[in-house]
Amino acid sequence: MKRLILTTALVTLALPAFAEGTLNIYNFGLYTPPDLIEKFEKTHDVKVTLTEYDNNETALAKIEAGGHGFDIVVPSASVVPIYIEKGLLLKSDPNTMENFKNVDPAWVGVAWDAGRSYTVPYVWGTTGVMVNTDVYKGDINTSDIFLDPPDALKGTINVVPSMNDVIDMAIWSVGGESCTDDKDILKAARDKLVAAKPHWASIDYASFEKFINEDLQASVFWSGAAMRIRAENSGFAYGYPKEGFPLWQDNVAILSDAQNVDNARLFLNFIMDPENAALISEYTGYGNAIAGSEVFMSADLLAAPEMTIPEAAKSVAYFQTTCPPEVQQLYTRIWTDLTK
Repeated sequence: MKRLILTTALVTLALPAFAEGTLNIYNFGLYTPPDLIEKFEKTHDVKVTLTEYDNNETALAKIEAGGHGFDIVVPSASVVPIYIEKGLLLKSDPNTMENFKNVDPAWVGVAWDAGRSYTVPYVWGTTGVMVNTDVYKGDINTSDIFLDPPDALKGTINVVPSMNDVIDMAIWSVGGESCTDDKDILKAARDKLVAAKPHWASIDYASFEKFINEDLQASVFWSGAAMRIRAENSGFAYGYPKEGFPLWQDNVAILSDAQNVDNARLFLNFIMDPENAALISEYTGYGNAIAGSEVFMSADLLAAPEMTIPEAAKSVAYFQTTCPPEVQQLYTRIWTDLTK
């Protein structure tokens, strides 16, 4: 995922890199609850350094380059196989940890890490569209919000620079399937995106304030982030495009060159505790995969429309998978055309 807007590109707490009793976490921006870190530090007498990134591509490039000093990373399911194939993750066997019994069985036998030898679940969510319904009164459950924008929204639409999310939504809108290598489908999706771009205000990880203050009125957005905007401006609502929308999960893993492996193992076990998983969901606005965590979550969060995919939309919720390298190259070409 991947999943929240950065008001600063990088946040680092200045602590010794490899001092005894430390843990260095590399995670998406605004995605790590401060109270979770504080609780972990007090519980295990470990000082945590948190560094934030804006997308999977940035994180993977940094990790692959080496010399990063991180112990833990939080990749989305669609890129976990790439990390594993490149030897970037430690086979830490979280499935043998004490709290693994709390993981919902539905999130254990997963395609990207069958049986969970490398990763533990962090949160799951969807990518859809967020719209100020005080400004636009029409149907928001459609990718036409950004691919064929209504007049009321033109010039006020943001598209998050999340390549696979955006391209997949365009592909589904023209009747294709994600990770397709069908040149006609890809061209149709590309043309639709390029034609729509003049009606957008930005392709950006826009700050929450731009929506709250209504400088922007719509966006391709993630469900948890949309919930946080709605909490500050009730005019905004989250739509599930009927043409298709991504379903994803982010995961926590220990890096193969981690310097603080024991502390990293403690952290993986720690976030599989139901009470701690609830802290993560309450902060991020996303669901988790830890059974029993709902007891510690607020009724408002559990009932939030962004947390529950409507029955009518479930058939067009597509879990993001890892595209073959040759297809990913085609996606990159489309993205280059769109963002140049």
